[in-house]
Amino acid sequence: MRTESRLFAGVAVFFAVTAAGYWWRSREPAGTAALGIAFLMAALVAFFLHVQYRRAGLRAQDRPDAEIIETAGPLEFFSPHSPWPIVIALGAVLLALGIVFGLWLALLGLGVLGLGVVGMVFQYADRPDPASEPSGPGAGPGQRSNSPSG
Repeated sequence: MRTESRLFAGVAVFFAVTAAGYWWRSREPAGTAALGIAFLMAALVAFFLHVQYRRAGLRAQDRPDAEIIETAGPLEFFSPHSPWPIVIALGAVLLALGIVFGLWLALLGLGVLGLGVVGMVFQYADRPDPASEPSGPGAGPGQRSNSPSG
């Protein structure tokens, strides 16, 4: 993820320079704020990817001498079903309507949105790490196996 981190860091620098130049030339706050938010979003993604790179190290995609077979295998766990995206969408709608109709609805929407985000983040927090499970031909029942039948 080193390459992706550098790519987004470059995008963040571009937006920072563009925001500064735009503010200096126009003194217009809306465009400057939009470019500043774009800088912050790109910097956030670059920071996340850099942290992931520091935590996991080089991937096969980051090495020029890597073989294609090194990227084979299961990717990650993907949730088969989750109610939390619907809760997040409902909270976002209530928050947007609250901006129009009143503070009480915005606060309700903020609460539902916060509940949805916390629920989505922690819904699989107690799930065991698949990397720590034993695998291979001698794996016991209920455990993962790399054999074609299991």
